[in-house]
Amino acid sequence: MVAALANWRRQPEKRSGFRKSFPGLFKQHGVIERCEDEYMLHLAAEFSRFKNLMVLWAMHPWERDARLAHHVLHQAHPAAIVVEVACTRSAEELLGARKAYMALFHHSLEEDVAYRAKDKPYCSLLVGLVSAYRYEGPKVSDDTAKAEAKALGAAVKSAGGGKLVENEEVVRILTTRSKPHLVQTFKYYKELHGKYIEEDLGSEEALREAVQCLATPERYFSQVMAAALREGADHHGKEALARVAVTRSDVDMDGIRAAYQEQFGAKLEDAVAGSAHGHFKDALVSLIVGK
Repeated sequence: MVAALANWRRQPEKRSGFRKSFPGLFKQHGVIERCEDEYMLHLAAEFSRFKNLMVLWAMHPWERDARLAHHVLHQAHPAAIVVEVACTRSAEELLGARKAYMALFHHSLEEDVAYRAKDKPYCSLLVGLVSAYRYEGPKVSDDTAKAEAKALGAAVKSAGGGKLVENEEVVRILTTRSKPHLVQTFKYYKELHGKYIEEDLGSEEALREAVQCLATPERYFSQVMAAALREGADHHGKEALARVAVTRSDVDMDGIRAAYQEQFGAKLEDAVAGSAHGHFKDALVSLIVGK
């Protein structure tokens, strides 16, 4: 197309031939070939998605996470993306995102989360998650993990129909313990209570997302991708395709692909190729497959 801008100068017949060769985009309308409005809207959306993906890909990861969080906090989007950033990044990556956020927006991420979510029951949880600097070594105290599995079970039982996300002990455990410790704690929870902890969280969406992101991020992201690919997914859901592909491509994409195959019985790249279009599709598949 760029080459045609120069090569077709003063040759309107070539542009006319181009229009006639794309009946889906142009329809004969009297003496002119008219653009189809629906196709143009679809084309604009695909170009926009490709542009957004490439901008995300080109950014420094700290800036990318800072901008993702800022966009969510200031556009009244669901808190899931903030949970993703806080729970699936390393301690240094999260600290870097917090530094980038402050440099870009002249506020700390913590204060913006505290202010924007001040009326939400999950406010203390979110502030704790974005403020965390977790131990990342392999050592775990089995006794402590088992004790905290019991504490989580007691909290679930006492919450009844209330808000478990406001329980101080639950928030403390999820916002301070290392990821290996939490994996062990959730394992003991299953042994002690006969259920995975996610099953006992009911409608506590923020808590469930935090638990999944901390303990089973690959399974979590495969579910996010599946929701984005579902027919009728909203705009925010579709944005997840680029976000997950870009942010996880160099981290755990092979694991996400395996989790998707296990849960949905299909290859993630095939599902994406069947749903997306054009360069946007090609970019997504390249990030997912690595070719």
